[in-house]
Amino acid sequence: MSIEVTGRHMHDVGELKDFARDKGAELVAAFSRVEHVHVILDQAKHRQFKASVVAQSKGHIRVEAEEVSDNMRTSISAAFVKVEKQLRKFRAKVTDHRVKS
Repeated sequence: MSIEVTGRHMHDVGELKDFARDKGAELVAAFSRVEHVHVILDQAKHRQFKASVVAQSKGHIRVEAEEVSDNMRTSISAAFVKVEKQLRKFRAKVTDHRVKS
């Protein structure tokens, strides 16, 4: 399990990197098959902040999400919510719900 955080066009991202690592650790704890989480923090023009999250798990499963808002913490949280929703949907699709006789 590895959690990687990259900051682009930003200064002083230490606190945001810690926040993103904590969110990544929560994601890995909730989904044990996740092997790698990559968070990309980017500041665009006019104070817009973009957070992209890429989660990779066993079986060549790759889930991506990105969010843009005026606050970086909001962007990070919303992107992780999207990734979690995609992982839950994929897990439900893979799970066999048939009754065994």
